Amino acid sequence: MPTPHTHQPTTLRLVLPLPPGVNNQYVSVGNRRVLSPSARSFLRNVEKHLAGLRTRGALSLATEQAFANAALGVYLVYYFETPHRRDLDGGLKITLDALSRTLGFDDRAVVDLHLSKKIDPLRPRVEVEIETIADWEFDLTYQYLGDDRGAD
Repeated sequence: MPTPHTHQPTTLRLVLPLPPGVNNQYVSVGNRRVLSPSARSFLRNVEKHLAGLRTRGALSLATEQAFANAALGVYLVYYFETPHRRDLDGGLKITLDALSRTLGFDDRAVVDLHLSKKIDPLRPRVEVEIETIADWEFDLTYQYLGDDRGAD
């Protein structure tokens, strides 16, 4: 039986389209780097998918609020078409950016991150699990004293 101080994590599992690789996420426009059409399409698809979950009641406001106010674990399994065409971490940043922007959490709150690479030539995708981590803390060797940039 759980103790009164044990918190069940808030968890969300979803399947998203495979994001573009890092080399296909940005294009040059003049002297600026902007998101490529495939990267913008991925972000829109994530927004649409999560909007659909909200509409069906599979994503509650309470879950989104829990993510906005907790340390988070994010577990990503990328299913690629072939084993050696893409790096495992090439879609990490855009996936985290899409999730954090759409779900309203700060991606700096991610304290536990797992990436796995698998192959599925017929259905490339990324399977996502996000969970709150109630009892996470910094290593006891270090003590965070706050921002001292404004100190005299």
